[in-house]
Parts: sequence; structure tokens; C-alpha cells
Amino acid sequence: MATLDLTTRQRIMQLIAGTLRTSRQLAELVGVPERQIEDHLAHIVRSVARDRARRFVLDPSACQDCGFVFRGRTRLTRPSRCPSCRSEAISTCQRCRSPNTARPSRPVTACAAW
Repeated sequence: MATLDLTTRQRIMQLIAGTLRTSRQLAELVGVPERQIEDHLAHIVRSVARDRARRFVLDPSACQDCGFVFRGRTRLTRPSRCPSCRSEAISTCQRCRSPNTARPSRPVTACAAW
């Protein structure tokens, strides 16, 4: 299937296959606003959860000042502030999808892997 024949979600799923990417990187590659990427990712996470052959891996955001890691965060958007030091210097989480070798016991909510 040619790239032009794919839907936006299908293109995003191809781009995150086995590779960690941020929402901003995906937005640039797909050519849609970053906010739309986050909306599409919410649907992709649900699709991947139903498929036992794949999993969504989320590498969590972290505070660049104190090192606090947002491990338990379920939202796919970047946090605005660190709860520990109140800094706004937060790294963006990265997402990818990967073949399921060992399904995690709980859903991964910080970054994506296929």
C-alpha cells in the first residue's frame, strides 16, 4: 500500500513501529498539528491493547531540573509542571510500538512501543 493510500493513524502506526518518537516528531513527519497526533495516539493505544501480538510502549516524561520521572501518568500529553520542584522544563515522552515479546502486567502509560 502506498503511503498516500494510508490514513493518518496508519501512517502514525508505521512511523512508531519499533522506534521511539515524540508527538512533535510525528506531527512533522505526518504533516498534521501536534494536538491531532495526541488525539490519534489515544485511539492507537486502544487498538494496540486489543491486539495481543503488539504493545504500546511509552517512555515517560521527566523533569530536566530535578530528574522527577512521570511514571504513573496516563495522559499522552506532556505535563506542564514538575510536582516536585515546580519547574516547567519537562522533556516530552516518546512513543513506539513493538511486537509483543512479553506483555506487561499493567498497561504502559508513559510512552509508546509497538
